[in-house]
Amino acid sequence: MSELKPMREPDEDSLRLAEALVFASAEPVTPRGLAKVLPDDLDADAVLVALRARYAGRGVELVDAANGVMFRSALDLAPRLRKVIESPRRLPRVAMETLSIVAYHQPVTRPEIEHIRGTALSQQTLDSLLELDLIAPKGRRESPGRPTLWGTTAAFLAHFGLKDIRELPRREDLLLETAPPRSTPEILPVDLQAPLDSDGGDKPRL
Repeated sequence: MSELKPMREPDEDSLRLAEALVFASAEPVTPRGLAKVLPDDLDADAVLVALRARYAGRGVELVDAANGVMFRSALDLAPRLRKVIESPRRLPRVAMETLSIVAYHQPVTRPEIEHIRGTALSQQTLDSLLELDLIAPKGRRESPGRPTLWGTTAAFLAHFGLKDIRELPRREDLLLETAPPRSTPEILPVDLQAPLDSDGGDKPRL
């Protein structure tokens, strides 16, 4: 029976490899994904811990997102970056309301979204969220017609810099004290809003 190799400490080569993978990846890098390119005697979690320490306090930091990690500019530098980097257009309010409902009530069906919003949901709005990979089908509800259940995606978490959906601010914290009670959840904070790739809006259902 062969003996297991002792795990060694992360070295410069492993840190460079992890750094390149995180930089080149379009999705958050998970420890399991990193382990595929590391030697067997290196622990992926230990490498990511070392890489995070290396970037701590720099202009670009290694942050948790979805089930992995990604590089993101330091939050304290955001105000100065906005002077030279044009902010992306934001999703229309109706799309943000829909995304907020999905995020806080998932899994949720289209009729349930419409009931909460109090108005019909256009296919254009749903398609825009699908194209941005912010929502995805999560099965079907066992009820007449078996409507599709919708939920948020790993891309949603990564885009908003969330490690887990439980990190969303509480709905109660988003309500203004002077606002009248309403059944519709408030939209996500401005700094959590997604960029707009295409125009969207609601149209009355015929």
